[in-house]
Amino acid sequence: MMDKLRKLFDPTFFRFLAVGVVNTLVGYGVMFGLYNLAGLHAWGEAGYWISSAANYLVGSVVSFFLNKHFTFRNQEKGAGVVLRFVVNISVCWLLAYGLAQPAMGWLLGGLNLSQQLQGNLTMLAGSGLFVILNYFGQRFFAFRTK
Repeated sequence: MMDKLRKLFDPTFFRFLAVGVVNTLVGYGVMFGLYNLAGLHAWGEAGYWISSAANYLVGSVVSFFLNKHFTFRNQEKGAGVVLRFVVNISVCWLLAYGLAQPAMGWLLGGLNLSQQLQGNLTMLAGSGLFVILNYFGQRFFAFRTK
């Protein structure tokens, strides 16, 4: 059991976390900037989805290049690796934010929070779930070794 955990949490995992810090700074800047500074919080659910999608569109470009070359050291060329990456990011984003929205609505529903604060907390929860799903998706699907 410990050997399996060591194999799973090897240096690749820690490189993934380092790249994640960069992606987080870039992506959260976009997401929370749009939601709060650009006023998308006033758009309700549409603002939530647009802000979180913009985060992952911008962050995914950074993530692809850093994770492909630095984290997973993937040498594959061609459209296949790009397509697997896009599928992984899309599925992880839809699952993470799709699950976070009703879960956080249920958890925060009785607290009488503003729509903006509840949206911010929900996006934070979605991003945490996304990180977990995305690591496994990139490691075992998008940048898998043959």
